[in-house]
Amino acid sequence: MSNPTRSSSGFSVWRRIAEELRQEIVDGGLAPDTRLPSEAQLAERFAVNRNTVRQAVASLVADRLVVARRGSGTFVAEHTLLVHRIGVRTRLRDSLRAGSSSATGILLEEEVAPAPPPIAERLGLGDRPALRLEIVRAVDGRPISRATGWFDAERVPELGARFRECGSITVSLQEAGIADYVRASTVVAARHATATELTDLALDEGAVVLAVQGLDTLPDGTPLQFASTRFPADRVELDIEQSL
Repeated sequence: MSNPTRSSSGFSVWRRIAEELRQEIVDGGLAPDTRLPSEAQLAERFAVNRNTVRQAVASLVADRLVVARRGSGTFVAEHTLLVHRIGVRTRLRDSLRAGSSSATGILLEEEVAPAPPPIAERLGLGDRPALRLEIVRAVDGRPISRATGWFDAERVPELGARFRECGSITVSLQEAGIADYVRASTVVAARHATATELTDLALDEGAVVLAVQGLDTLPDGTPLQFASTRFPADRVELDIEQSL
């Protein structure tokens, strides 16, 4: 039996095993309350030793995807993906509230500075500075998104302070006199999380995120926000309305 410790791409073998099992759980191939194969069976399937399998399963336990029952084995835990519906008037706070009554938003960083040229163009900033907000949102203490939001700093100068008080961009904008806004465009891609995202979203190396870039405008078409939001693929499902 072969016993590799790292794959050719540099990821530890146990992480790749954990990712494959995690995907099977998320996709429904391993239903809740299903008993995982034994360590010996998994070791044979992946051609590794039991210690490697043990590390992989331990990471699934830490992610609360499986639970160990003394004397019975390890079973797939009851789990639900948080569904975030992206429509014309998409509001992440509504999706988070649907998932739990305990949803929080934390402002990690706030800066007024020139936006990268492509973003400045999307927002129609010209030479005006942008307000950049770095935000992590969590449900029941578990990180569910990491977002970078860009705004016209002159239009919403106190947005960061308002967000710190209420934890909601929508409410903060309402307090700034912006009662309504709509989604103008959405682009979604899947990729491996960066080192920063692994830390901020409490993910294991090799985890996949859904990266969503969205442009929000005022009802009259005036650009309001360009946001890049990353969701852990094993925690969030995106439901995009056809009208977008």
